[in-house]
Amino acid sequence: MRARSSFLPTVIVVLAASTSLLAQARRSNTTGGAGTLDQHQPDVRTHHQDAGTAALFPAREASGTSWVPDDSPMFGSARSWGSWSVMLHGVAFAQFLYEPGDIHRTGGFGTHQFSSVNWGMLTARRTVGTGRLGLRAMGSLEPWTVSDCGYLNFLATGEVCEGDTIHDRQHPHDLIMELAADYDRPLRGSMRLQVYGGLAGEPALGPPGFPHRLSAMSNPIAPIGHHWLDATHVTYGVITTGLHDRRWKAELSLFNGREPDANRADLDLGPLDSVAGRLTWLPTEHLAVQFSAGHLHHAEAEVGTRLRTSVNRATASATLHRQAGRDTAWATTFAYGVNSGPELLPNGILNATTHAGFVETSANVRDRHTLFGRAEVVQKPAHDLHIHAFPDEVFTVAKIQTGYAISFRSVRGVVPGLGGSFSMSLVPSQLEPRYTGRFARGAGVFLTLRPARHHMPSLKPSS
Repeated sequence: MRARSSFLPTVIVVLAASTSLLAQARRSNTTGGAGTLDQHQPDVRTHHQDAGTAALFPAREASGTSWVPDDSPMFGSARSWGSWSVMLHGVAFAQFLYEPGDIHRTGGFGTHQFSSVNWGMLTARRTVGTGRLGLRAMGSLEPWTVSDCGYLNFLATGEVCEGDTIHDRQHPHDLIMELAADYDRPLRGSMRLQVYGGLAGEPALGPPGFPHRLSAMSNPIAPIGHHWLDATHVTYGVITTGLHDRRWKAELSLFNGREPDANRADLDLGPLDSVAGRLTWLPTEHLAVQFSAGHLHHAEAEVGTRLRTSVNRATASATLHRQAGRDTAWATTFAYGVNSGPELLPNGILNATTHAGFVETSANVRDRHTLFGRAEVVQKPAHDLHIHAFPDEVFTVAKIQTGYAISFRSVRGVVPGLGGSFSMSLVPSQLEPRYTGRFARGAGVFLTLRPARHHMPSLKPSS
């Protein structure tokens, strides 16, 4: 593994930059400036401005072109800039993680680690004729704030670092996570056309990426089934076309299905030779259901004698949101994913099919107290976990995590917080020596900065 870099100075820079950026956006929204209104002065235009912002940034829109329920709170800072409306989102966690293991059997990976998980997103939109044009940029400093090829996360697998696949750690996000544009316009009646694409973005495959799910918002740890469900939330090259009505959306994507390489600061562009489709249905304002499937050409990286392999993926998920007043919300996501494709084994090529499922939930009370949890069951090939004694095996593993976070008073639109979590990884008997028993416990504490909840008039579609 990579030697640990200087962590604390980098985290201080990340947190300071996040605070400065969010505070600046907040001041721009409340003290005037180009195209803004002074909210301390009563002005009938304020309501119309907020309504216009809500129309440009519907609560149902999540990462890429995915949908969540209409009854979803929004967190961010909004302002106007000429004819554009701008929304700033983001989060920064500084965390200490502890997950004990037998370091002699695991090649020396540590049992504790400091790291910072962080991302920021800027979306600008305006009306163009009868349609809506949007520009998006999203990035992360994790290439420098997450060392050792990823932060500790027992049973997590996926992507490569230092010439080998990553295991028992969650890989860092790339510097550029999204660089895309979207255009949405009416066709006839309530039917609309949406086109989305860019150098970096998310195809129509899987539920919204975990950094964008309300049910995972307070949890800095990624699901261990990430690469069965939402790993394509950062894809380098994508074009999506969709038709949608008030309650449903049908989409088709062409994209580069290859996983990012170990260089986290570049754009890993490739041919748009992968395809995916997704159907999303919002039966009520509280529920969003999606079904999707795709073929990811040469998705898995080439490592040693192992050649690039392709993956067929199918997912299904249901997301339930409930808000009580302006400052209490509950969110739960159920998701299932399946990967199938060739696995290169010592005895030849085997067409392997593996499954993953999880339920995650988060309850936020009075914008102050948040309880969150996740339970997962995933099938993982032995080589993903670097289990060389059983090369042909597929192991069924599970992980349970629960946690609590408290948010403090907002300072110029930035909400600081403090939290902690406890996890338990469940492994079969063959893996007991690796994880010091069948039940491997872990814990973490974290500090966080995020934007305050953004209150806009509800524009929920009629039935």
